[in-house]
Amino acid sequence: MILGGRSDIAGEIALRLAPGNELVLAARGLQGLDERVATLRAAGATEVHTLDFDATQVEKHRDLVHAAQRCLGEGEELKTAVVAFGILGEQERAEHDEAHAFDIALVDYAAQVSMLTVLADEMKSGHIVAFSSIAGWRARRANYVYGSTKAGLDAFCQGLADRLHGGPLALITARPGFVIGSMTTGMKQAPLSVTPDVVADAVVDSITADEGRMPRSRTLWIPRALQALAWVMRLVPRPIWRHMPR
Repeated sequence: MILGGRSDIAGEIALRLAPGNELVLAARGLQGLDERVATLRAAGATEVHTLDFDATQVEKHRDLVHAAQRCLGEGEELKTAVVAFGILGEQERAEHDEAHAFDIALVDYAAQVSMLTVLADEMKSGHIVAFSSIAGWRARRANYVYGSTKAGLDAFCQGLADRLHGGPLALITARPGFVIGSMTTGMKQAPLSVTPDVVADAVVDSITADEGRMPRSRTLWIPRALQALAWVMRLVPRPIWRHMPR
């Protein structure tokens, strides 16, 4: 199941998981998904189901997971769930518009916590994939609203991974750097920027690495060199750090 079926990264992951598998795409509104569904079927998906999904309606998250399980049919288990929905938001607007700041926090943190909790409770085995970000490693003046949601989500994911440790269900937490895609169109690229296909390759490689054995929770820096940069970021004095760009 792909939650956030329109995202660039989600599309690339779905494409790689399609051959021989049945997929469920959950997205806010189903308009415009026909082309993606056709592409996934052409890539070898045995069936592609679509479900209308509004991440902000947290009271319906468990119902959505039940609907996805019904799509797969009796006796079939949901084995992979990719939580790929989210918004970037507008930092300058969020600094003065509390409703917009709340919307960013709701979609990028609270709704993620809700859905991950439901998935960890409903799924019996396999992998859950969540997306943190380098933006959450150390909050920057230029995007602290979005960055704060990723910091909170990352902490939640580390705790959830520990809870799942040693069991048949694992959590993969992806920490990509700046992703060049539709969400960041027009923005200046950061060092070690990646494209959605690179992120998808890392995530799917992590999933397939567990074939034939007990799945293992792990955190992925994408690209790997980003981990070294992250540790350097911690050492930058705050008077300098507050002037760092997004």
